[in-house]
Amino acid sequence: MSDDYENYHLKDDRKNFQPLDGLRILVVDDDEDTRTFITFVLEEDGALVTTAASALEALRLIKQFQPHLLITDLAMPEVDGYSLLRQLRTLNPPLGTIPAIAVTAVDLQREGDFYLQYGFQGYLLKPVDPTDLVIEIVKLIQQQSSFTDK
Repeated sequence: MSDDYENYHLKDDRKNFQPLDGLRILVVDDDEDTRTFITFVLEEDGALVTTAASALEALRLIKQFQPHLLITDLAMPEVDGYSLLRQLRTLNPPLGTIPAIAVTAVDLQREGDFYLQYGFQGYLLKPVDPTDLVIEIVKLIQQQSSFTDK
């Protein structure tokens, strides 16, 4: 079997299986390259992505876009990711209860589960690994589904 056939097969399988199909995700990061990269990865796996360059912009978009998931940088000027999530949690469900993933250059594991204290369900280190990103999202969505199914 040639490598060309195997590569084609994998690409074909990826097109047929999109684990994030139809999932609305809001990506918030003040770094344009990070927003572009995360958007590309998520859209390749079927997600519908809207981006914001700041927490204030995200708060304006969130009611209109109605995301299923928030991915936000923690260290942003003016309003940081912690404050964004705190404001999001004051909204009525389902917006106030959507899962949130923190994206940061600081290894939060050394701080214990510090990010959990602020209401995040997960976190990823920058630079974000595409596979880790999709796995983390699928895990959170599955957890949320099994919680709401009970």
